[in-house]
Amino acid sequence: MIQAGFFYETLAKQGVSFFTGVPDSLLKSFCAYITDHTEARQHIIAVNEGAAIGLAVGYHLASGNIPLVYMQNSGLGNATNPLLSLADAEVYSIPMILVIGWRGQPGIHDEPQHIKQGKVSCILLEDMGIHYAALSDEQDKALEQIERAFRRMAKTKSPFAFVVRKDIFAPYTLQNTETVEADMSREEAIEQILRAAPESSVFISTTGMASREVYELRDKYNQGHGRDFLTVGSMGHASSIALGVALQKPELPIICLDGDGAVLMHMGTLAAIGVKKPRNLCHIVLNNGAHDSVGGQPTIALDIDLPGVARACGYVNVYSARTVAELRAALEAKLDALTFIEVRVKKGARKDLGRPKSTPQENKVELMNYIRGLS
Repeated sequence: MIQAGFFYETLAKQGVSFFTGVPDSLLKSFCAYITDHTEARQHIIAVNEGAAIGLAVGYHLASGNIPLVYMQNSGLGNATNPLLSLADAEVYSIPMILVIGWRGQPGIHDEPQHIKQGKVSCILLEDMGIHYAALSDEQDKALEQIERAFRRMAKTKSPFAFVVRKDIFAPYTLQNTETVEADMSREEAIEQILRAAPESSVFISTTGMASREVYELRDKYNQGHGRDFLTVGSMGHASSIALGVALQKPELPIICLDGDGAVLMHMGTLAAIGVKKPRNLCHIVLNNGAHDSVGGQPTIALDIDLPGVARACGYVNVYSARTVAELRAALEAKLDALTFIEVRVKKGARKDLGRPKSTPQENKVELMNYIRGLS
């Protein structure tokens, strides 16, 4: 393993002082170190990976220096357009360091949503013409790789990527954390929501801990899993999935369980939902101000008025809840129109939280069979 501080300081010696990106579990030690050791204007946790590339381009234009962008390999999809149409050597020729967590690396066990991405990550970089190296877990070799990367960027004036395998960085715990004023954990809030929902409700839950908690709560109450779609990948798209289902099944209550980082990632979907105004959709954002599944890095969701954004986008019923009583009151209100509920929840999850035992394909088929049975 290499120390996050060593990697950070080695990059600093090469002139890197601006960092942006979307946190990843394989990079959590490095991301935490950046957060603790970089002034606020020089470290922007972006809402999505494409936006991070844009921030890096803007920084380079203003300073002439090389920025660093970090992401999980799943974020390459969001980043591809600006990498090819802005940073590429045949367009604006913008050098930057990419640090990419390699989830689903071939030969390493991982969750289903990461397997295909892991197989094609390096192929995607090659197809985009981005030179890369798998970061070494030996500091002297990592130092040589960094030096070669900067020589390459000096020559090509284009991005260079470090692909980071599991357990490359030694553990480092985030020191600068913000406390959320809330009475409930996320799992406790989800339990209240599941118990209050009409029995026929379909749940679309966002990627990460929330879907895992939905699955275990269904087991706890022996309710089965046929009414839930667990969005195990595609962060930020649960609300779009929920809109698609709600418009096709207007007689069926649809509840979207979203996260703050996820709703920020593709906030434009709020506008699309608000314009369509499906009366049967209840959009619930569980806001703990953190990317909880990948190390607890902060989001900006505690600093903005999410209910105000939803109201401006056209949501009809808008509520905010910090306590069990406030959440129950919102859930008991007559939800006969498009509804948005922000629920402030504590950070963290149970240490023994399990994962779904069914495959994504089984989850899909079971939900579709349930919906078809109501037709």
